[in-house]
Amino acid sequence: MTPRIANPAKAAPDVYQAMVRLEQAVAASGLEHSLLELLKIRVSQINGCAYCLHMHTADARRAGESEVRLHLLAAWRESSLFSPRERAALTWAESLTRIEQSQASDADYAVFKAEFSEAEQVKLAFAIGAINVWNRLAVGFRSAHPAGPARVAA
Repeated sequence: MTPRIANPAKAAPDVYQAMVRLEQAVAASGLEHSLLELLKIRVSQINGCAYCLHMHTADARRAGESEVRLHLLAAWRESSLFSPRERAALTWAESLTRIEQSQASDADYAVFKAEFSEAEQVKLAFAIGAINVWNRLAVGFRSAHPAGPARVAA
């Protein structure tokens, strides 16, 4: 696969840095790192983003996530390994990522609202939106994941 734009960060540094600052704000928001990584991985699975899957599965492993949960994440609804809080966040992540189908349904929101405060809901919506943007950049510009081990988390 040949990248369409070799270095998006260099091509539009101001906008790229704004996304980096958003990621930093979400990371510092008080939400569980493990939860954020699960969301990034699940959304990247839906969007077919190999670059982000490579990065975030490695980050999740380094943070202590188990291989079995990573392997079962695509089928989280059928697995007992995910907590009610994780299930609620994954429900909302899928709903927002597939918004053309879900229309962010009241049923999905009810599951989400039962587990998260309003502030957490907004923070998670930003996290979900951010990984969708990163996926679209990586898939749209054909960013290739490294052939070897994933990068070290910053």
